Amino acid sequence: MLKRLNNTRFWALFGVAAILTGSVVMLFRLHPPMALTLAAGPSGGAYHQLAGRYRAILARDGIDLVVVDTAGSAENAGLIETTQVDAAFLQGGIAVQGQSTEAIGAIFFEPMVFLTRQDIEVPANPALWSDLRISSGRLGSGTAAAFDDFQAAVGLRPALNQHFDMGYSDAVSALIEGTIDVAVFVAPIDAPYLVAAYADHRIRLLPLDYSEAISRRLNYANTVTVPTGAISLKPVVPPVPRQLLALEARLAISDSLHPALVNRLTMAAIELHSARDIITDQGQFPSVEGTGLSVNNAARQLILNGPSTWHDWLPYWMAAQVNRLFLLMLPILFLLLPMLRAVPSLYAFLMRWRVLQHYPEIKQIEDDLAQAPDLSLLVEMDQRLVELDERLAQVRLPPLYRQTAYNARIHIELVRKRISAQQEAVAF
Repeated sequence: MLKRLNNTRFWALFGVAAILTGSVVMLFRLHPPMALTLAAGPSGGAYHQLAGRYRAILARDGIDLVVVDTAGSAENAGLIETTQVDAAFLQGGIAVQGQSTEAIGAIFFEPMVFLTRQDIEVPANPALWSDLRISSGRLGSGTAAAFDDFQAAVGLRPALNQHFDMGYSDAVSALIEGTIDVAVFVAPIDAPYLVAAYADHRIRLLPLDYSEAISRRLNYANTVTVPTGAISLKPVVPPVPRQLLALEARLAISDSLHPALVNRLTMAAIELHSARDIITDQGQFPSVEGTGLSVNNAARQLILNGPSTWHDWLPYWMAAQVNRLFLLMLPILFLLLPMLRAVPSLYAFLMRWRVLQHYPEIKQIEDDLAQAPDLSLLVEMDQRLVELDERLAQVRLPPLYRQTAYNARIHIELVRKRISAQQEAVAF
């Protein structure tokens, strides 16, 4: 009986320990890291400023977003494909090698903006450009890569013009100073350096002919129309509607990024990019189309369907991983279900054991009684049975199990009668 009880206790304790251990492991695996790295772009650039807005949103959940300064999208692509960062902004057309990168989605249009000086004539047909001084972004930047593709699409040989390696702010200054003729930007239409350039009377937006045809030759490009006065009404910029080439910026992530962090990045993207602006309709971004990358499944569900009802009841890091939570709970359930099935039997055994544990003592007294003890031993045995009966009388049991105690007390009474009979026999 004792061996059986010890085995029962062992397995009960083992089950509880297994469940507690499994729960700790499950929570550890579900809880996300509280920091991630994002490859943005050069300090002061549009991507870098956008990264600051993401950082502020993630900070609400205690997540520290570390912004990594880079030369631009080309460097960002190298960092994300080698998993040196957790996430990266990528300009449209920037390819990522390997299979370890996914996309949250396309997040906004980046027009290809061409600015020139008011005092020079530049052909609207880019295939006719020659002897121009052109700034097309830093070497290794997404703008430089996009302009290389642009030249190939329009049939413009690079050798026909002089090219300068400049950052965006430097390019605006160079235009004003007259040291370059054309500056190329791939950036949000309302980027700070562009807003400053639009306001300068010495600079104008260069219209391009055949934008639609050029976009068809660049498989990652679209066209967008900037309405008259959309940028500024005083002065009116643009003075007439302008059709611009536009690339779609993407938010890329490592495929090993924790699901809860994917959830937070996606929700931040929805908050930041779903509004209407000069060239974007309400809800057009984030988009799961046109990313050039495999879109993360969790991000896709959030973008297309919004957050699930679990987000109203659970912490974000649990709500983001409900399916994963179920998978991790399966081993615990496999342990727990057999235990739950055994609970009624275990409970019944424990209730009966509160009485049955006294039977070895009753049995020992019966065995001693068979040895024809003297009168003093009989008195001692009777006293032991009286004390045992009192203990059983104090045992509190549910009604279903009280019969066990009654039977034990009846057994004790029978043994006491035998002792009484032997006492009378010894006395005579």
